Amino acid sequence: PTVSDVPRTDYAGIEDYFVGFLKMQPQGEILESHVTIGKNTCSDVGVYEFTMGATGKKVKGRYSFIYVHEDGEWKINHHHSSIMPEGIVTAEPISEDEVRGLFGLWNDALASKDPEQVARRYSKAGVLLPTVSDVPRTDYAGIEDYFVGFLKMQPQGEILESHVTIGKNTCSDVGVYEFTMGATGKKVKGRYSFIYVHEDGEWKINHHHSSIMPEGIVTAEPISEDEVRGLFGLWNDALASKDPEQVARRYSKAGVLLPTVSDVP
Repeated sequence: PTVSDVPRTDYAGIEDYFVGFLKMQPQGEILESHVTIGKNTCSDVGVYEFTMGATGKKVKGRYSFIYVHEDGEWKINHHHSSIMPEGIVTAEPISEDEVRGLFGLWNDALASKDPEQVARRYSKAGVLLPTVSDVPRTDYAGIEDYFVGFLKMQPQGEILESHVTIGKNTCSDVGVYEFTMGATGKKVKGRYSFIYVHEDGEWKINHHHSSIMPEGIVTAEPISEDEVRGLFGLWNDALASKDPEQVARRYSKAGVLLPTVSDVP
């Protein structure tokens, strides 16, 4: 294939390639064709051009199709596709402003409140070292799981300080950002590192490290005596809901209940 180093030699491998390629919404046009016809075989080699519907980008390439007559119809037995030699791009161009704009795509995904949409902003080998979890997230499932909880706070971020570096099909943006938590109105400032890679035709987060500002780390969450007494009201309101699940959610992950009308802790 054009955009993979891996030869696809069976149905599953061919299908897998097009899972990624079709996301670019390609449509091709033959510009130059040379046909040869044999006995139950034929070939068409030349030059074609694809328009990528997802981006509007045009990509010209050389092609070889060898067809065989199988089960009553002509099928592709061999397909070789390569970028034109003069069109090979060694690095996907991106400007500093465009790198900073990648944060906006991630922030928009947060605004969707959909953990899956956020997780899709990360590359296949993406790693997340999150702000409010001790667990590194090294795969899609782990990253999505983190955002299930984080999105409940309705976060929206703003970059306060940014430092961009651009490499060959990779770029980084590191600095300071601030989140406003829509659920509480609370603001949280943190340091960030985003390392992006160009994968399957778009820029994805390959590494994301987020940490609270050192001077902003709070060793104890402040609470007044009246606020402590008010916590009973939250539990009492849960009782009024008549929903056992809602009541159970008032208890911590390691919560213990010694109930009034049961001998079982």
